[in-house]
Amino acid sequence: MAQKVGLPEVRERVGASHGITDLARKLHFYNGWAPDYDQDVAALQYRAPSLAVDCLIRASSALPQPALILDVACGTGLVAVELQARGFHQVHGVDGSPGMLEQARARGLYQNLSLCTLGQEPLPSPEGTYDAVLMVGALSEGQVPCSAVTELLRVTKPGGLVCLTTRTNPSNLLFKEALETTLQGLEEAGAWERLAAWPVDRWELATAEQEVVTSNDANDIGFISGIIYLYRKQEAAQAPGTRPSPQPLASDPTCIDPSC
Repeated sequence: MAQKVGLPEVRERVGASHGITDLARKLHFYNGWAPDYDQDVAALQYRAPSLAVDCLIRASSALPQPALILDVACGTGLVAVELQARGFHQVHGVDGSPGMLEQARARGLYQNLSLCTLGQEPLPSPEGTYDAVLMVGALSEGQVPCSAVTELLRVTKPGGLVCLTTRTNPSNLLFKEALETTLQGLEEAGAWERLAAWPVDRWELATAEQEVVTSNDANDIGFISGIIYLYRKQEAAQAPGTRPSPQPLASDPTCIDPSC
């Protein structure tokens, strides 16, 4: 059983994970962190799994039930918890850490779990397998590289959804810029259309003062920010020189619909 620790210790541990840029060292760190991961991210009020699933569900009425969903970099299974709470039970998961997969397997929410280090090897699924693919929390400096996004697109069915997140705190801004270049390039190529780009101020508690995003809301002091992207894979190739028109985007975390 994980031993409870104070917030300063949690901040130190999570801050250390952000500072590891070598992928092999990062995976080793996650193996050791796995038993304490859930309690640590809860202490930091980490909301990305629930927010990402909300974005996926609310921004599109086209996701069928039962949909087959892939949770990439699934960790201990926090995204699967949110999916099941919303009625989605056909979930596969992949992660590069055996320790994290062990924790995810213990939850009993995945129909299939696979060890896969995305960015170094392809996803273990045929093209066009999934109705939706999510990658929550793994796209950042020293974790999954931007180039892996094309693998998420490959295993998504035509017309299926891809949901991605990244942090927007100062130390991750260069990565965010590179990620958005990749996302835009795929959109301009007609591979997918953007449905949402949803900035979130209260992503999780900051692990260092310099990471705190300035806000006019006194309640936001101490939090870093993040962003959720949602795309729909194109049914067929578009005509050269055309690109889809993105839907209006919502910034209110309580409502994806801009009319709210």
